[in-house]
This record gives sequence, C-alpha cells and structure tokens, in this order.
Amino acid sequence: MDPFVACIVAILGLALLGLPIGHSMIAGSILYLYLAGLDMGTAAEQLLNGMYTSYVLLAVPLFILSAEIMNSGSMTLRLLDFCNALVGRFRGGLAQVNVIQSIIFAGMSGSAIADAAGVGKMMQKMMTEGGRYPASFAAALTAATSVIGPIIPPSIPVVLYALVSDASIGYLFLGGMVPGLLMGGTLMLLVMLTARRRAFPVETPVPLREIPGITFRALPALMMPVVLLGGIYSGMTTPTEAAAIAAAYAFLISALVYRTVTPASAYRSVLSSARTTASIGMLIAGALVFNYVVTVENIPRTLTVFIQGLDLSPLAFLILVNILLLLLGCLLEGTTIILIVLPVLIPTAKALGIDLVHFGIVSVVNIMIGLITPPYGLLLFIMTNIGKVSLSSLVREVMPFLYALLFALGLITLFPDLVLFLPRLFGYQG
Repeated sequence: MDPFVACIVAILGLALLGLPIGHSMIAGSILYLYLAGLDMGTAAEQLLNGMYTSYVLLAVPLFILSAEIMNSGSMTLRLLDFCNALVGRFRGGLAQVNVIQSIIFAGMSGSAIADAAGVGKMMQKMMTEGGRYPASFAAALTAATSVIGPIIPPSIPVVLYALVSDASIGYLFLGGMVPGLLMGGTLMLLVMLTARRRAFPVETPVPLREIPGITFRALPALMMPVVLLGGIYSGMTTPTEAAAIAAAYAFLISALVYRTVTPASAYRSVLSSARTTASIGMLIAGALVFNYVVTVENIPRTLTVFIQGLDLSPLAFLILVNILLLLLGCLLEGTTIILIVLPVLIPTAKALGIDLVHFGIVSVVNIMIGLITPPYGLLLFIMTNIGKVSLSSLVREVMPFLYALLFALGLITLFPDLVLFLPRLFGYQG
C-alpha cells in the first residue's frame, strides 16, 4: 500500500475508533515514516521544533486563562448589566443583549467555546427564565453569537492561522474587526425582525439615571480590550505579551477591584485553562507532524499546479475554498481544519495573488460558521447540553442565524476592503 494512503487510512481508522485526532495524526504520520523508509525520529523533531520554538503559540494558553478568570469572577455579570442597560429596553431586548455581549466578550476571550460555555450559559438562563423565550431559540442564538468571539480580536484561531501562514498577527487582528461587527449587526437585524414577528417580550427598561452607575461599575472590564489592543497597536507589546497582560489584567481587576476571586476559584481557572491548553496542544502537535508528511508528499505544490491549470480567478478560488471549508466544517473541528487543510491551500492563494490577511479572515469566519453547521457543529452539541433542548429543535432555530452569517461571509469574500481597511490605516502594505 502507498505510504501516504496508509497514513490517511490509519488516521481515519483510529479517529473513528475514538482516539483523539491529535494522537491519530501522530500515529498515522509515524506509520508513514516507517513505510517510506524515513527516520521515525523525525516525528519527534517536527513536534519539538514546532511546539517549543513558536513564540506565537504562547498566546493560546494566556487567552484561555484570561477567559477563565473572567468567567470565575464578576466581570461577566457586570458586563451583562451594561449590555442590558444599552439594548434591553427594546422588543426582544434580551436577545439583543446576547448579541452585544458576544461583541464585547469577543475582545476578551478569543474562543467561541469559552463564550458559549461561560457567558452563553448565563444568557441561556436569563432568556428562558419565566418562559420569556423558547429554550431552543435561546440556545440557537447563543450558539450563533458565540461564532463572533474568534473574529473580533483577540482570536485563538487567528493565532493558529498566523502560525501556519506567517502572516502578521497584529494585522490579522485588525482585519477581523469590521467582519466581526458586520456579523454582529447582521444578527441584531435578524433578531429585531424575529422579535416583531414572534412578539418576543419587552424587558423593563433600566432608568436613565442608573446607566452612568452601571457603566462605571463595568468600566474596568470594558477597558480590557483597550489595554490588550492598545498595547499591540502602539508597538509596546507583541500579541503574545499582550495576551499575558490580558490574563494579568483580568486577574487583578477580579481580585483587587471586584474582589470576587478566591484562591479556590483562581486554582480552578488555572486548572481548567491547563486542561484546555493541553487538548489544543496535542492537536497542534499532531498537525505539525502530519504537515511534515504532507510537505514530503509535495501535496501543496501539486494542488497549486492543479488549480492554476483550472485557470481560476482569485474570486472563483475563494468561492471554491468557502464551499470546501463549509463542507469540512460540517464534519471536522475548526482547529483541525486550520492546521491541516489551510497549509495546503495557502500556497495556491499566494500564487493567485490573494492577500493572506484577507484569505485568513475569510477562512476563519468560514471555519467558525462550521461550529453551528449541522450535522456535527461543535457548538450545536454544547448548546443542546447547556440549553437542555433536542438537536432537531436547535437546528431548526439556528438555520436563520446560519443564513445571516453566510450572508456576512459572502460580503467579506466579495469585498476584501471590509477586511483590509483597518490594517491599511495602520500601515499594512498588502
């Protein structure tokens, strides 16, 4: 059997048997090295070189830790109070709060899963309390709004894309701002129309005299994205250093200003972030080893030559990539797609003259939409558990939100300036 075919069969077979995909990729890659007569120690060499020489990867556990600390303290509740004061007074106000909080929290956690499991869980309880909203609608909206988290900076998927593409993290973060706000605006418009059609409730408005006090109490938490992004774009810190500052800032605000962090909760936050980091780390390790196999087989070059032979325009290629990633997003976890599939596509994008910042944001938006795409969107399974709803009812409610997000994806694919406008303001030459 051809070594590469044997490698793919081994990876798929082990994954289907229940072995984590990271372990499956390492095992399949070692099998390839053995069958191809190559040094099997190369697997360890690739893993160590990729994991321990990549300064960029340090940002991942730090962003995860900052999100865990926020969720364990009262920062989350104060921000929700602030969001409610802004938009809670309108019809379907709590649903609008759900979207606004995702936009705000997007500047803090960098993870869709963290948003859904943390703030999303609170929003689910608030929206369904007293029968205000159907549980399946609340769960579907929470899943859809969580997709915004990794688009507006900081973003763990964008960090991983920067790792495989060598594109600037700072410019990628800037490139995600407008698309993230566009996605949020699209969801808010859909919520407004749905609230009128389904006669969702109007919440008791927060008195205007109380809004300054609510804003003041939420201000330290609202300043976190300013501290994080200000450090990066002023040139004072690298994105990795900014991630460390974000984690320290979240801890200090929760401990010294809000005084809601105890030694026990701090320990739980560190432990939870360590577990999540280890899980992502094994996936990255497996991807690094498998990417070596892909490189040895010269697959990126072969694919580039094949697509160039089709004489596709850059736009046609992007549409083709969107379709491919949407199909893969139905079946695979997003990190796997970023680490395995995108490195094969990036050389072709370069050859066609597609800007890598634009390509990265389009790809990440697409992959995040995959988290709510049936049948295996990860956020769907998380929200069926959190919302205690059936998968069929959740899928039925999530489809309008999915279409809205696909509309936003279409816009940023067709109009690169939606992504590149802010990076160019800050000196990007792409």
